Amino acid sequence: MSLLKVDEVIVVEGKKDTQAIQRAVDADTIETNGSAISERVLREIDRARKRRGVIVFTDPDSAGERIRRMVSEKVPNVKHAFLPREQATKAGQVGIEFASKEAIVQALKQVRTQKVLHGKESLIYPISWDDYRDQGFMGKPYSSTFRERVADLLGIGYGNAQKFYQRLAVLQVSPEELARAMEEVRRSLR
Repeated sequence: MSLLKVDEVIVVEGKKDTQAIQRAVDADTIETNGSAISERVLREIDRARKRRGVIVFTDPDSAGERIRRMVSEKVPNVKHAFLPREQATKAGQVGIEFASKEAIVQALKQVRTQKVLHGKESLIYPISWDDYRDQGFMGKPYSSTFRERVADLLGIGYGNAQKFYQRLAVLQVSPEELARAMEEVRRSLR
């Protein structure tokens, strides 16, 4: 059985992440070697983006989010892959290196392109802030769990109420996708 071929270069945190990626898919990686990304590594990522495209695939933890944010700010038009935290956890440790081949492949099949704003262009949200709140994404005892489950279905990574709302627009989730994910989560909770 041949591995799924990924044309883009995948940005990961370290060697063990590279090994996990390469067990699951046929792909090249760039390792950031932690959250203190050097200018040299950022230039390498930008060069890869220009030639082949780049997918940022970092650990689902605060260090991974920091790396994701740094790369996104310095390198335009990157794509993102996300793993739910429970699929990347083993013995209390979190990392892409602990994910199954199947989870890695699924995350890479749900890659999202980040919207880059130009000038006065603004983000297009799939739902208004009032509807977002009314749907239970914030302000309810279950809001955190609801956001996490919707994020997992959409493959966009978890965030607090404000961050998740922005991520819906930045990663270009359509109103239809969001409605389907909300309905599926609600069905599973019944």
